Amino acid sequence: MDYFTSFVLDESEPAPQDDAAALTRDFPADDGALLDAYSKSVTRIVEEVGPSVVRLDVKRGDGRSGGSGSGVIVSPDGLILTNSHVVGGARRATVTTLDGRNLSGRVLGDDPDTDLALVRVDENVTLPAARLGDSKRLKPGEIAVAIGNPLGFDSTVTAGVISALGRSLRSNNGRMIDDVIQTDAALNPGNSGGPLVASNGAVIGVNTAIIAGAQGICFAVAANTARFVLGELVAHGRVRRAYLGVGASTIVLPRRIALRLGLEQTTGAVISQVEKDGPADHAGLLTGDIVLAVDGAPVASAGDLLRLLGADKINQVAPLDILRRSDRRRFWAALRERV
Repeated sequence: MDYFTSFVLDESEPAPQDDAAALTRDFPADDGALLDAYSKSVTRIVEEVGPSVVRLDVKRGDGRSGGSGSGVIVSPDGLILTNSHVVGGARRATVTTLDGRNLSGRVLGDDPDTDLALVRVDENVTLPAARLGDSKRLKPGEIAVAIGNPLGFDSTVTAGVISALGRSLRSNNGRMIDDVIQTDAALNPGNSGGPLVASNGAVIGVNTAIIAGAQGICFAVAANTARFVLGELVAHGRVRRAYLGVGASTIVLPRRIALRLGLEQTTGAVISQVEKDGPADHAGLLTGDIVLAVDGAPVASAGDLLRLLGADKINQVAPLDILRRSDRRRFWAALRERV
């Protein structure tokens, strides 16, 4: 069936007039101004961030060509954020800028746990850099613009909204990526590693995945997670973190329970998966438990939980404040380094 031509015209109603005035007579006069403002907003975003988006063509260690994807320049001296699955274990990549320059890049490090990687340009050049925003301030319904190089079509722009926040997504290595942004801005193979941008021009996420066969369900790793990983990769070449052994997503706390327990926070990280024989399993944590704090530090999101399990917690026995059903309880987890 051709869904574009299979409608039926109700002949009991007058046929639509051909003139443009008839087509717009039922809409408020200021709708045109609103649409024009939206168009200008998207255009401004693309003008501001577009020059910071690059194409990455990966080179394998044996000299063979690998895949390609997108990246976003985050510092003028040539640091580029992309996806771990874009670099795919390679050490080199060709970086193509919006103005057509081909630069050589080396992979400084990658973090499969968050599907993020960092590439540095070898040449001594000054490049246009995008700024990372604060993904904690986002709300569903806000404008989201994706820029990338899908299916070989360079500098492609798609626009939509933030559909949901605090999602969890399974990475290529089977582990859960927490604090993921869901958007309906269309993504395709090749968009991976490109930026998801807010209306103020700040990068709020790194585009990472789509669900095959679905429409309008796409995902980006949140900018706050990207900022943490960026710092670790620059400093150490890898992300050292403590291992708890859970998958988690952000959840709103029941207001009645939060008031009764005197909680200042309104959100936490609900455990969606407990890995068998991991520290969380041995500590007695269960699916459905909500993590409120780690070692006294509040956990308001899945991203907070990820960042609090840093290198300083390796080989430590950490107290975890948990909301189980309607009771606040404390568990102790013997954390170890994630390998």
